[in-house]
Amino acid sequence: MTLFVGLGNPGSQYEDTRHNIGFKVIDALVDDTGARDISKTAFHGMLYRTTNTLFLKPVTYMNLSGKSVLPVKQFFKVDLENIIVVHDDIDLPFGAVRFKRGGGHGGHNGLKSIDAMVGREYLRVRIGVGKPERKSQVADYVLHDFNAEEITLLRSLIDHVVSACKALLKHELNEVKSHYTLKSIEALHV
Repeated sequence: MTLFVGLGNPGSQYEDTRHNIGFKVIDALVDDTGARDISKTAFHGMLYRTTNTLFLKPVTYMNLSGKSVLPVKQFFKVDLENIIVVHDDIDLPFGAVRFKRGGGHGGHNGLKSIDAMVGREYLRVRIGVGKPERKSQVADYVLHDFNAEEITLLRSLIDHVVSACKALLKHELNEVKSHYTLKSIEALHV
């Protein structure tokens, strides 16, 4: 069983923010795979399933994401190496996509929570959202909607990440990295 976790915050006011790109990828994967809703209160999130894949959107707010991942991991007996977390990353330029197993949380509160609750050796799909000029603006920046220029590229970026996630179910990580790592989404539009 593979568990995809998309990070974000619940509520319409956060729907189109940079911090919610993980939710957008999960929504697209659920639509694409026809996964059925199997959410339960105990999971603290929206949970969808196909035969051997789970898709989770924690509704705990970002900084408590692990509180949703842990019960799903335990209930479905998902091994840590079969958890794939899709999240925004301010250390990458907008539209960049990287893959990494384990490592630090880089100050990302969702990853910090998951690390504390289940461990760190899960796979991360890092989606670049760019960063503000000053460190003091980070919280405000990730909780703001994408700008007009970014919105025009967002659908392509989400589609690219969905394809990468589906490839992770069939191929080795290094193969997926070589095909789906992006420096920038603009590279797909050249």
